[in-house]
Amino acid sequence: MYFNQLQQPIGTPMPDWQGASIPEPVTLSGHFTRLEPLSPNLHGNDLFAAFSADHENRMWTYMFMGPFDNKESFFDWLTPLEHSRDPLFFAIIDPTTGQAVGIASYMRIVPQMGVIEIGNFLFSSKLQKTPAATEAIHLMLKHAFETLGYRRCEWKCDSLNHPSRRAAERLGFIYEGLFRQAIVYNGRNRDTTWYAIIDRDWPTVERAHQAWLSADNFDENGQQKVRLAELLDMGIA
Repeated sequence: MYFNQLQQPIGTPMPDWQGASIPEPVTLSGHFTRLEPLSPNLHGNDLFAAFSADHENRMWTYMFMGPFDNKESFFDWLTPLEHSRDPLFFAIIDPTTGQAVGIASYMRIVPQMGVIEIGNFLFSSKLQKTPAATEAIHLMLKHAFETLGYRRCEWKCDSLNHPSRRAAERLGFIYEGLFRQAIVYNGRNRDTTWYAIIDRDWPTVERAHQAWLSADNFDENGQQKVRLAELLDMGIA
């Protein structure tokens, strides 16, 4: 506990804090996937084809955009994203095929406070529930904490989006609360659930991610041997 000259409790002093770096378009490479700066020319056709496999439009329910009835409307939405810097968008690439199979972004970027969010996740069926999906988020977290120097990485979602909530918790994000009636989107109310990982959490989470992503954790059929939640609970994290 720290106190000021009036003996009032105060937060931990940070006299050397200089802020974090602004994220730039970079390539982040792992074993299962690669993230590249989003380019409609390079990735647009792949993404439209991958997203169109969702015939029920299930992946768009909790998004602010979409679904798109045709390639022209999809590209109308996609094209400006190439030059956006907040959010800063990435295409998620399957390195075995070279095809783009998803999108993610850094957003709500506040380098002077060391706070950043990851979101705008659009994972096609080729990416959902795969090691590549976990690794894509791991690579973004690792870059934010270890290269850019952020103190806090946030994850927010519609409180009714239970798959997103389960994903956040599985990845080691900590539940922080519910913002009631936070947003109106798509003609309906959204209560927003907040999660975060902070810098002192990251070494633990990072080790669990690395252990789960290790080739030793998958059998000859590509099935996991130990769940990520178990690795976090075991303290390998």
